[in-house]
Amino acid sequence: MKTHHYIFLTTAIFVILFYNVNVGLNLGILGIIYALLAAYKTPEKNRTKTFLFLLMTSILSSIAFAWYGDFPSFLAVVSSLLLLSYRSKNRRMKILFLVPVFIYNCFTFFCRFFSFDDWLPKKNTTGLGQKIVAFVLIPLFLFAVFFGIYSIGSNHFANIFENIELDFDIWLLLRLTVLGFFIAFNFWNYLVDKIIYKQNHFLDDDFSAKSKIQKPTYSFLNLDSERMSGVISFFVLNVLLIFFIITYNYEQFYEAVKGPVQLSEETHERVGAVIVSIVMVIMVIMFYFKSGFNFDPKAGKLKLLAKIWILLNAILIISAAAKNSEYIINYGFTYKRLGVYAFLLLSLIGLIITFIKIQYQKTNAYLFNTMTWYLYGTILVCSYINWGGIITSQNMKREDFVLKYHQTAINFSEKSLLEYAKEKHDENLKNEIVKKVKEKQNESFLSKIGYYETIK
Repeated sequence: MKTHHYIFLTTAIFVILFYNVNVGLNLGILGIIYALLAAYKTPEKNRTKTFLFLLMTSILSSIAFAWYGDFPSFLAVVSSLLLLSYRSKNRRMKILFLVPVFIYNCFTFFCRFFSFDDWLPKKNTTGLGQKIVAFVLIPLFLFAVFFGIYSIGSNHFANIFENIELDFDIWLLLRLTVLGFFIAFNFWNYLVDKIIYKQNHFLDDDFSAKSKIQKPTYSFLNLDSERMSGVISFFVLNVLLIFFIITYNYEQFYEAVKGPVQLSEETHERVGAVIVSIVMVIMVIMFYFKSGFNFDPKAGKLKLLAKIWILLNAILIISAAAKNSEYIINYGFTYKRLGVYAFLLLSLIGLIITFIKIQYQKTNAYLFNTMTWYLYGTILVCSYINWGGIITSQNMKREDFVLKYHQTAINFSEKSLLEYAKEKHDENLKNEIVKKVKEKQNESFLSKIGYYETIK
């Protein structure tokens, strides 16, 4: 099949799956279809290990959305399919260019659509295909466009077909066709501009021979002065951080116990301060080890102090995680408290990658390239696991379990709540949950959420 065949086929599938139904199982099915078609269309040379990994995650993310139908699984499906499409054509392009490529293609959609020679067959079509295009598609498209324009200008004209009853909603069909075509066109026929191709080498993980040449960053500082500035700066920052770790842990673990509201505010403020601090740490190290000092034989002290600073910041992260754990032990699980673990883990991974960058003389781009993949992995983990069920099942064991909060603010906790209702012999709670579950189960097939189908 040619590119235009894939575009028209997936547009038709999109319309069939989403006509007059809510988003649910249909998006999962669509994601799997896109993934399998992409695997079939991709040439053998581009079916790298990374591509096969993305093919697997695209299918798993689609299944996760069919199961949960929430925002994390939607984000996982979209990011997985975009990466899959990106890698199917550009096996050497850096992942960081995915966002600008995606934005560029969205804004240039109309221009690329009307460049028919670029995505439609250049030779004349014959027979049935030619007649369908000439006698049906073009007139139907023009009719729909001008009918919409004239309907805006005249109420009487807009009411011409008001009394005609049709078995389908033509406007919904038109909107779905446009949206489905937009998605299909940008998935199968996206364009990477030459400017982006030319910038790709700037995001290499390793330094080029030219980059290894040592030269001062600023004209008013020579190499020796800049190196010594780094040594003094890292020494001072290490001393400062040691005192901060001491005071930070004293405030967290030895001061008088505070109320839950104040403790919550202080915990999130301190964790936020730690995360911002880690980001600043990485930026400072990126500044000093952007090129020449990675290969400077006289930069031994500078590297040692930078590594010590990384280690001290890792201790700070562990302290923040310990406080968050104490907070959970005292007041239970929430999405935010689990999110704190995720942010702290990503911060720790960032420090580890920064250490590797210094140790193995990697570029600053290596940090961003690698962290982007870890961020993607975090999205996948968030979409595959029923965190709401975990939160509810764990908090049910507590004496201060807040039922209303878990009914309204926690997703996919119905199974645990039914167990809770059975333990407490609470018929009202059981009836409320059963009513909600039955409403979900009574949805049309393509609108169903897999999770609710497993509840009896």
